[in-house]
Amino acid sequence: MAKKLWKRLDYREVIYDAEHLDLLKRFRLEALHIMEVLEIFRLETVVHGSIARGDVTQKSDIDIFIPFQVSSFMVETALEKAGILVNRRLVVQATPIYAMKAYIELCENKSISFPLMKMRKVEREFYRFGGEVSMKNLMDDLRFSGVDKRLVLIEPTRNGHRESAIVGREDYVAKLLGISVETVFDRVHALSRRNEVGRTGVFIEKELSFDETFEMLLKRLADQNPAVRRRLLSVS
Repeated sequence: MAKKLWKRLDYREVIYDAEHLDLLKRFRLEALHIMEVLEIFRLETVVHGSIARGDVTQKSDIDIFIPFQVSSFMVETALEKAGILVNRRLVVQATPIYAMKAYIELCENKSISFPLMKMRKVEREFYRFGGEVSMKNLMDDLRFSGVDKRLVLIEPTRNGHRESAIVGREDYVAKLLGISVETVFDRVHALSRRNEVGRTGVFIEKELSFDETFEMLLKRLADQNPAVRRRLLSVS
């Protein structure tokens, strides 16, 4: 079921109770563990979404993102050595103009992703739009502002967070989050469309076989699909 989007200039103060704080702490410690495992192999990571902002629920995902092109062998070796089980490995491309990404689904609600080709500015800023924190930020117990799927700006406060609609305030939101206003408008358009038509599909979603690497599957897809080949060669 699609979440209702906030279109009016509404404001709401949310105070976290002890149960919420305990849940947030647990999610952040789980994210930190995965990030530390990857850091051993010098893989810099961020965690994005509600864990970065603070507005977690029992259904929140732990989404770890490596914002650079890296060797999938290094990522998978780091997980293997730490005894972290992998559920599925997928290559996903949202649209022909977006970078193809590797997704490693772990148990329960955890995943690790990283780009398999150069990302455009708007793609990198997508994570900052939703709110992101580094490993050091987590260790310092910092939270950062971001926008949720309702197009609601979540601004952390001492005792919780403040919520407000972003439609009509795109310039302010861009400055607050340190991203371009084009990225804000892009996300408003995408999330508004998703709310109207329901969950939208992706251009490519392929699961890797047991003995296949991300790089092997990427090459096969590029050989078969001209659109993938063009995006792979694109540097814009």
